[in-house]
Amino acid sequence: MNVLSIDIGGTHVKILLTGEKEPRKMPSGPNFTPAQLVEDVRKLAEGWSYDVVSIGFPAPVHNNVPTVEPFNLGKGWVDFDYEKVFGCPVKMINDAAMQALGSYKGGTMLFLGLGTGLGSAVVADHALLSLELGHLPFKKKTFEDYVGLRGLEKNGKARWKKHVFETVELLTAALLPDYIVLGGGNVKKLKELPPACIPGDNANAFIGGFRMWEGPADRKSKQDPAVNKASRATRKKKSAE
Repeated sequence: MNVLSIDIGGTHVKILLTGEKEPRKMPSGPNFTPAQLVEDVRKLAEGWSYDVVSIGFPAPVHNNVPTVEPFNLGKGWVDFDYEKVFGCPVKMINDAAMQALGSYKGGTMLFLGLGTGLGSAVVADHALLSLELGHLPFKKKTFEDYVGLRGLEKNGKARWKKHVFETVELLTAALLPDYIVLGGGNVKKLKELPPACIPGDNANAFIGGFRMWEGPADRKSKQDPAVNKASRATRKKKSAE
């Protein structure tokens, strides 16, 4: 089965087909609509044959449907019939959840996406749970206000980094993951990562899109060295406490 994996962002949309190596991309933006998405994807995917479509969407998704309109795109996403227009089965999840699924290497993983906001998801025993932790209260506002792009621009890199470390510590204590994957575009601004963290990769979103149809994350990856190292760091910290 050929899967067309689509990762929708505020400035670009990237697509990748099962078995292909290089993704293709096109611009999005504040006037970008779902009808435009379908039209542009059809052109961009010329020469590719796909049976199903996976979509990573930059807003909360429930039961394959966006629950709100995305902040950085146009309107009409909530009531759009994606399967009818694409002409094949379509699965949609939050974009952070799709990257989380593609980043999973076994055990219990917390994914935090450091981007415009704070994306979040947990994968435990190969089951994905999409979260909205960025909206929880933190200090005088929310986690997203401090570790998202607004916090970086307002407070500067040094304070933003401090808030990232605090966020990871608090969420680790609450959720008890074996390891944390830090993804999103701003993770590259961290020269060092908090304890028990490993860096993510935006390209993992495509892997997540493929896994949405293939079943659970690859169980053969449980012994990944980076995961084992992060898991040991978590256990060591819990023991010290």
